[in-house]
Amino acid sequence: MATYNRYAQDDIVISTDRVSTSTWSNNTNDLNVAYTASSEAVFGSPTSSGAFRIDVYNLPTSSTAEEVQYSALYGNIKGSGSLDFENATGSFGLGASRDIYSQYRNLVFGTELTNFTFDTVTPDDIFVINVNRSRYKQNLKPGTLNLKLSGSNGEFSLTDDSITKTGSAVITNIGRQFNIVSGSNGVMEGSVLAQTDSGSYGLFYPDAGILLFNAAAVSHSVGISVNRSSEVDGKNNESFYNAISRSGHFILDSEEKITSQYYFTRIKNQEYNYTTNSSFIETDGTLSFSSMNDNPRTYITTIGLYNDNNELVAVAKMSQPLSKDFTKEALIKVKLDY
Repeated sequence: MATYNRYAQDDIVISTDRVSTSTWSNNTNDLNVAYTASSEAVFGSPTSSGAFRIDVYNLPTSSTAEEVQYSALYGNIKGSGSLDFENATGSFGLGASRDIYSQYRNLVFGTELTNFTFDTVTPDDIFVINVNRSRYKQNLKPGTLNLKLSGSNGEFSLTDDSITKTGSAVITNIGRQFNIVSGSNGVMEGSVLAQTDSGSYGLFYPDAGILLFNAAAVSHSVGISVNRSSEVDGKNNESFYNAISRSGHFILDSEEKITSQYYFTRIKNQEYNYTTNSSFIETDGTLSFSSMNDNPRTYITTIGLYNDNNELVAVAKMSQPLSKDFTKEALIKVKLDY
């Protein structure tokens, strides 16, 4: 028959910490080499996967350990830069790029009646980096974004402005919103938000894993080709991904809140000196091993946590057996993370 000791109130301590790690698989700090899947980045038809997004992996897709890190997308409020779903009256402009733009403004604003504005400029199109849900945990960590884009005009370093704004953010339907600006480590370079007549570079939504770029400003500054013609497969998300890939510099951390509950398990000298294993007891009730009569010794290997119904809910394993007899007491700290 097992014996149970109830924890006293002061035996239990709860602690909460925020833990930051790299967003990318295997805790890779800088995603300087990335891969796409040719079978997924298919273009040529209005509903092909490449018309909507390009998934970016940490390893070649031939590997068994590859994981999607983020997706690159292009959206246009008029549906330009993508083929129409149907070539018929009433369906002109209804294509993948319009769907993408509508999806993200609905996420941010909760309506399709509001357009994205970047420092007073409201362009027709956007680029999007959507970080894979499993990668950013609870949220992306503001101040850690360091992304370089490379185009015909050179290489540009972008970050969020969370440090410059001392953490102050606009609150949207998908959480906090910061600006994407020229600079590094959350600090804006200079004092002007908009670097071009096209407006500022973009918006950062750390709680939803979304980086949303002003395609007009990015294409103008960096020198990225954007095809905004109607009824064409513009492959604009591919152009955007190539600008990221050419620079080979994408640092971004994730953050999660971990609550730890500590159970201080106190074992007094009179406790747990005999085993409850039935093989140690003869049918007449005597101990099978005479050495246990005068000098009993046991080894603690496991701590079991039970609820009020004596149902086992958690098990803690010792790193090595702990010797116990009448001359010893023990204090074992059990930690549960959740």
